[in-house]
Amino acid sequence: MSDDPYSILGVSKTATADEIKKAYRKLARTSHPDINPDDAGSKERFVRISNAYDLLKDPKTRARFDAGEIDASGQEKPDRRFYRDYADAPGNSYRGGGGFQGFEGFGDLGGAGDIFEEILRRQAGGGARAGGGRQGFAMPGADRRYALDVAFLGAVRGEKTRITLPDGASLEVQIPAGVADGQTIRLRGKGDAGHGGAPAGDALITISVRPHPVFRREGDDIVLTLPITLDEAVLGGKVATPTIDGPVNLTIPAGASSGQTLRLRGRGIKAGKSDKRGDQRVELKIVAPPSIDEELKTFMEEWRKTHAHDPRKAAFKGMPS
Repeated sequence: MSDDPYSILGVSKTATADEIKKAYRKLARTSHPDINPDDAGSKERFVRISNAYDLLKDPKTRARFDAGEIDASGQEKPDRRFYRDYADAPGNSYRGGGGFQGFEGFGDLGGAGDIFEEILRRQAGGGARAGGGRQGFAMPGADRRYALDVAFLGAVRGEKTRITLPDGASLEVQIPAGVADGQTIRLRGKGDAGHGGAPAGDALITISVRPHPVFRREGDDIVLTLPITLDEAVLGGKVATPTIDGPVNLTIPAGASSGQTLRLRGRGIKAGKSDKRGDQRVELKIVAPPSIDEELKTFMEEWRKTHAHDPRKAAFKGMPS
């Protein structure tokens, strides 16, 4: 099974960011373990798909992968040097009997594997200790990257959820209120274990926020299109209006027009540590009745005769006729 993230998502290496995102969302919808409870392999497929998307979604990690600097898991590729590189260096010579000369302290090592092990020890520990001892090799654990789809209101309000790890275990994640699409959450110490007493790496979770059928986000503001009736637009009134905290009664001014925007202060998103919240902007949209009865039709015909009004005249003033 290929580990290449492009192959996993079924896209070419020249795919655009939008093409990669569409491919990921299509695969994630069909491969999620919750949708396939009877498919034992769905969990592994979903993790592979999420990891592949997480790597390719970030332009920096994608560029590093394409350049061969990191592997498909996002880990650094070592700068590999071979035994011959050392043997051919000026001042060093290879003995036909299997020994290696020219580096002090390596004369008793017989093979290339032993040599590189000692080099790594000395690079990590600053060389041999006085008295002949060697310092241990210590390295922090690698970070782990994950992708997580979150519902719109879950991202706005904040919530706890769980992600499935490659080994089948799960990790609880606290989604902070106001998290934005594409934002990455860092969980300290939830990555790979460190070596030689060094700390563990972190878990880096990139959030994808699913669209909402009613609300949309612009900065820290929530935007909503509110349908109103013809009589509500003419006469005004109070209309129940959804907000992310529940419905409120919004006052529609008499003579309202489609496209007019009303503002609900402090009904938007609270992001970060600030107590300040954005607003909710309500865009009005006048919706005609599904059918026009004779009474309304007669009324409008009579009203037109005595109340002629052309809203386009002022709007298009100066346009060529």
